[in-house]
Amino acid sequence: MATSELKSSELKLEPDKLYLEEIFTDRRIGTIRRLSPVAKDGKPDASRTVLYVGETQIMTPAGSIPIAFEIGADSLGEAAEKFGSLAKDAIDRTVRELQELRRQASSSIVVPQGPLSGGGKIQLP
Repeated sequence: MATSELKSSELKLEPDKLYLEEIFTDRRIGTIRRLSPVAKDGKPDASRTVLYVGETQIMTPAGSIPIAFEIGADSLGEAAEKFGSLAKDAIDRTVRELQELRRQASSSIVVPQGPLSGGGKIQLP
């Protein structure tokens, strides 16, 4: 569903699924977001687990592409230790997806127009 199709009644936060977000960075490779669950009143919610999300970016001829990935960790230190290998996996996966998109785009069938419609021109489907 496109964003423009959303009704205002669908645009609401779920009060039972709120997180406090903290950002940690080495100012070189990327960031780690620690998402600590909180109750409606903003107090810590011990019934849910803390989540860690890694973020980095890659440069392409079209510009930078943000890469985000979950980090299964029990502490910030553990998340930082796992960051490198998980970032590499996420980057490799993104590069493969971009290569597949490029391959699909290049294999599109090119249909030349007939002589009645101004022949010699090539149309992409």
